[in-house]
Amino acid sequence: MPLRRAPALVRVRGRSMLPTYRDGDILLVVRGMRPRPGRAHVVRLPPDAAGRPRPLSVKRLTGPDPDAPDRWWVDSDNPAEGVTSFDVGSLTSEDVVAVVAGRVWRALG
Repeated sequence: MPLRRAPALVRVRGRSMLPTYRDGDILLVVRGMRPRPGRAHVVRLPPDAAGRPRPLSVKRLTGPDPDAPDRWWVDSDNPAEGVTSFDVGSLTSEDVVAVVAGRVWRALG
């Protein structure tokens, strides 16, 4: 049974999605949508090397993992910062929490 599409607001934290999204931007996201390559998504990254959970993150879904087509490759828009699939591997569809529909408020700065 497909998930119900549910809109939500999220606040961007950090610099990994610069220049597209700034720290403090407010985004409208939609849960329950099928992942869309090329679009920004809210994702659940695996725990860090010490086993600590990471916060939900905004990342760009670049496409299916070439070695595991049922998994997704994620990247940052800022090549100098952020955790990507180069660091943590590809993500399952369950780890892709929501699709970013757009920015509703731009942070100053």
